[in-house]
Amino acid sequence: METITKKQRILNAPLTRILLGLLVCFIAFILAQQITGKLLDFTSLDKNFRNLIKGIVASAAVIFAYIYFFKKYEKRTITEFSNKGIVKYIITGVIIGVLLQCMTILIIIINGSFEIVSVNPISDMIIPFTVAFSVAIFEEILIRGIIFRIVEEKLGSYISLFITAIIFGALHLANPNSTGFSGLCVGIEAGFLMGAAYIYARNLWFPIAIHFAWNFMQSGIFGAITSGNEKTSSLLTTKITGSQLFTGGAFGPEGTIQAIIFCSLASIALLILSGNKIISPYWRK
Repeated sequence: METITKKQRILNAPLTRILLGLLVCFIAFILAQQITGKLLDFTSLDKNFRNLIKGIVASAAVIFAYIYFFKKYEKRTITEFSNKGIVKYIITGVIIGVLLQCMTILIIIINGSFEIVSVNPISDMIIPFTVAFSVAIFEEILIRGIIFRIVEEKLGSYISLFITAIIFGALHLANPNSTGFSGLCVGIEAGFLMGAAYIYARNLWFPIAIHFAWNFMQSGIFGAITSGNEKTSSLLTTKITGSQLFTGGAFGPEGTIQAIIFCSLASIALLILSGNKIISPYWRK
């Protein structure tokens, strides 16, 4: 019988795998952005298009770094980025993200708190589009691909959902204009929803698509504040005023009661549909 050394136990430990995976992906993202940025400085491309290219390259670098690292480290096929069903999951994810954001904004409109000031050129959507897909890919790889997946192996799907939801909400507390309530909102609506999407699909394309569509519709189309950050250029220049409970105030629509309700219902539906894809904690196996 092969004896496992202390070094092997440390390297195979969940915490070690999480920390090393996060480190590799962070390094890949930062290096790709810096190197691409320096190369693009020699071109005459518009700043928006340069940022778009940087976003594409950095996102691709994180995906490839994740695949290469965990394929070698865990000695397995990386099914999280399988091509099987990729089109279906991306299209379905985008539709879900769009619908959830539209329903959230619809409540603001019904309350008379949403005013369209102007309609802008399509080019004004380049920056929010770039930010939306870059953030979606980066955050989903880190939170769902690394932390959720590895914690789930030992503690099961439901405990991993709660842990990563708390982490995701807590990370957003560092954002400008965040509050305890806004952090709770993000943890519940995004933390649970994206985790449930990963459980249902067992790949990262699905939560990435939902995350992207939610953020892009919010900032790129409706011109709303996203997670307390400054407004970017958008298709619509809008003015959102009224009760913070339904508008999210300075944090944006993510910090609203309707966002929690709609995303929670979507999360529950995905978990019900997941059926036998739910993993039990190690002590129940």
